Amino acid sequence: MNCSPTDGNVAHRLKIVSALTPAGIAIAEPDGPPRPDGLRHYNLTTFEQLDQRSDNIAKGLIAWGVKPGMRLGMLVPFGGQFIELVFALLKTGAVAVLIDPGIGKKHLVKCLSESRPDGFVGIPKAQMIRSVLRKHFPTAKWNVTVGRRWFWGGKTLDQIMELGQKADNATLPKVDQTDQAAIIFTTGSTGPPKGVLYTHGTFHAQIERIRERYDIHRGSRDLACFPLFGLFDAVMGVTTIIPDMDPTRPADVNPMRLIEAANQWEVDQAFGSPALWNTVVTWCENNKVERPFPTLRRVLSAGAPVPAVTLEKLRTLIDPDAMIVTPYGATEALPIASIESREVIAETGPATAKGKGVCVGSRFEGVQWRVIKIEDGPIDDISETSEMPRGKIGELMVSGPMVTTEYVVRSDQNPMHKVRDGDRVWHRMGDVGYLDDRDRFWFCGRKAHRVVMENRTLFTIPCEAVFNSHPSVYRSALVGKGQRPNQIPVVMVETFAKDQPNNDTEREALQAELLDLAARNPITRRIEEIIIRTKPLPVDIRHNSKIFRERLSEEIQSKV
Repeated sequence: MNCSPTDGNVAHRLKIVSALTPAGIAIAEPDGPPRPDGLRHYNLTTFEQLDQRSDNIAKGLIAWGVKPGMRLGMLVPFGGQFIELVFALLKTGAVAVLIDPGIGKKHLVKCLSESRPDGFVGIPKAQMIRSVLRKHFPTAKWNVTVGRRWFWGGKTLDQIMELGQKADNATLPKVDQTDQAAIIFTTGSTGPPKGVLYTHGTFHAQIERIRERYDIHRGSRDLACFPLFGLFDAVMGVTTIIPDMDPTRPADVNPMRLIEAANQWEVDQAFGSPALWNTVVTWCENNKVERPFPTLRRVLSAGAPVPAVTLEKLRTLIDPDAMIVTPYGATEALPIASIESREVIAETGPATAKGKGVCVGSRFEGVQWRVIKIEDGPIDDISETSEMPRGKIGELMVSGPMVTTEYVVRSDQNPMHKVRDGDRVWHRMGDVGYLDDRDRFWFCGRKAHRVVMENRTLFTIPCEAVFNSHPSVYRSALVGKGQRPNQIPVVMVETFAKDQPNNDTEREALQAELLDLAARNPITRRIEEIIIRTKPLPVDIRHNSKIFRERLSEEIQSKV
């Protein structure tokens, strides 16, 4: 299906899909608990309804006075209404400010304040807090309450929809692909969250690459375990099945809820984080559940590398001919590369286990990349970079139509991440690794997480793979103690629950085994300090997969 619109507004793709499949189901959202037979009732929204409702809201906002370019913060939990409201904002030409509430109150308020919003679209609780903290948002005059409005002024969503009905013949503004569409915040896993500017062209480029690379067709049914992918589903003609789960805690998902939804809707696609799939795989293994997702033919997992052993087990749970892909990228540049599970299981996974890094696969169409000498300071121009030979570790930089060109919140970070090359802008990913002779990138960790010793630099992913090969280790984290270039490497280990040492004797025995393992590998033989944690390693709020090494570093430094 070709959904390339003539209008630059990415939301126009929804209108094309609506015209092709007006009665097709765009969103299915659970309503109430499961029945005894495991089935449940779903609230359904067709593509025509989604397009018409978002049109109506957009016209109401414009009639009220919202203008193109205004910034409106979204404070609505993910669901069908969230998708509807984002499309409405895009249709007005306004800029949607999207931020993960899981980053915590301090970061949330600071990020929203620094984005200088003209208003908020939020549930009553969010609007109440916004009103109490209104001194942080002096320009926020256009506030829409999704639900009952109390003392804080503005309009309710119902009132906006009434305005939209009265202005039914109004024309929505023309939008170019170069116009601003959204500000999306990074998770802040390696520093304060940054507001990334997305244009409508950025979204168009993402949609085209994802649709073509993964052969996604109109009529597919997606179990959307990662909320924002529901927006992509809608403009590709794919039904979004919203599962019964907390999207901010994917690792805590109840696999039974996913299985029930997948079978009730015969889903053929699912998007979830590695932590989610690890939970599903473990649960099925413990409960001896065989192939619970027989119709699932396309699985996408992003946010962190997926271990080969997890991929191998996941393949036994879905259609035998299905593909499992792990797109690689970042909030600032997505998608950049991708790899399929069978390539990982047969080839790259065994190399990963030996400390070679994680292969993220081959580039998407239109992506250019190069690995340059690691530099901690700013790089203004491409002429200041030094490209590394194939096989040598450096930092990755990328360019292409899906690569964003600037931060508009924390713009002080632009010199650290954006490199000019004539009319082109390269983004420094903050990731280190190398390119192999097949032009595949092997990820070796975050640049900020490397441990720099007097005469050697250790990279997280290769070192941790050595320790993760121990049967008792669930995951591990390499952290540097002290200051570069005289850091001492420390490895913090999280065991599987069943293998957690019960006393000092067992802990010391496991430490001895891990030290012996380290001594037998040249990349880890300098590591002499291992800490067996009693608590899980801290992870990111978006995917529950990336380890927050900054917090571990603070723990280590406080004990120095």
